[in-house]
Amino acid sequence: MFFAAAMAAGLSACVSPSGSPTQKRSDVTIRPDIAGLQVDPIGQRIDFGRSPKGVVPVLDREMGRHTALPLDGCSAGVVQQLQWDDLVLTFSRERFVGWRQGAALAGATCAAMG
Repeated sequence: MFFAAAMAAGLSACVSPSGSPTQKRSDVTIRPDIAGLQVDPIGQRIDFGRSPKGVVPVLDREMGRHTALPLDGCSAGVVQQLQWDDLVLTFSRERFVGWRQGAALAGATCAAMG
């Protein structure tokens, strides 16, 4: 009986109060540029044209879970707009097509909200 109670207490300590796993962020820096995204310090790139399946999971892992934004004011062909902190990426059905961060932007983007 004691073992079962101890096990339950131990498992409950692994769960955040909201019931979802805690997001862990890395020391990786994502720097937008004219061709897409530079990933430092590892020197990798996520260029325009990459499949969303190759972009979204990487950014979720490195920056935390994304937020989906409405498509108001988006360029033609944009079907998805996702946000990580102040970085917003846009996607067509099959490709990463643009980014916006503050007043800076590149590629096919949506109008800034607010």
